[in-house]
Amino acid sequence: MTRRRSSPRPLRAAAVALVALFLAACSTADTTPTPAAPSASQRPSATPAPPLTASPTPEPTPRYENARDEELAGLIPTSAAGATVVVAPFEDVGLTPGDVAIAFGDIGNRFSSLVLAYVSQPRTSLYAMRVDGDPVATEDLEPHLATAGRYVGIAGLDPDPWEAAVVGGNQVWTRPEDNATAAGTLIYTWSSGEFVFLLIGVDDAVNRAIIEQLPGQPAPTPIPRPSGSGSPSVEPSATPSG
Repeated sequence: MTRRRSSPRPLRAAAVALVALFLAACSTADTTPTPAAPSASQRPSATPAPPLTASPTPEPTPRYENARDEELAGLIPTSAAGATVVVAPFEDVGLTPGDVAIAFGDIGNRFSSLVLAYVSQPRTSLYAMRVDGDPVATEDLEPHLATAGRYVGIAGLDPDPWEAAVVGGNQVWTRPEDNATAAGTLIYTWSSGEFVFLLIGVDDAVNRAIIEQLPGQPAPTPIPRPSGSGSPSVEPSATPSG
């Protein structure tokens, strides 16, 4: 009786099935599950960036170096009422714009150069300062009259003795002597817009002769009143108030 060999195909199929099952088990064990994305409520909220703000423009500060200013020096007259006016050389002047600034407050903080001139006899001193920025009117000096007087030797801080005047057709502020100054001393301060001047002297003829040769702010032209109304008037806003 002849026996037929059993076919190897079932065994091979079984082996393939076992290998596939083993590989599937290993793949399942080694795979790490991917976490779910957070919901919108769980996401951290973005912090808005603060709005950009412009940096404030720095305020002017006193300058303690004196730049050479030949133009300003050239404005100073060489003589006045027969007296010789000397312009001190820049290298010989121990003062700076910042030193004089204390007499003129916020206006003084814009002084960029200083020229010092003097008359030996009769004693006279002139401070001439260039102003940076917007023009300065003579009336703008009013809040600083007391400290301007103190700077050049007037003892009191009372601004009442100052009064508005016109010299050489220009507006000025003037103040008479007090018990801290020599007899006959007068102080003047005025502006031309670009320059500020401070003058003190014991001879008013010399004082006025210097002022008349320097730039200033023209006094307003009187406005004629209608006939029969009295003397001509002057625009009140154009004249410094005393």
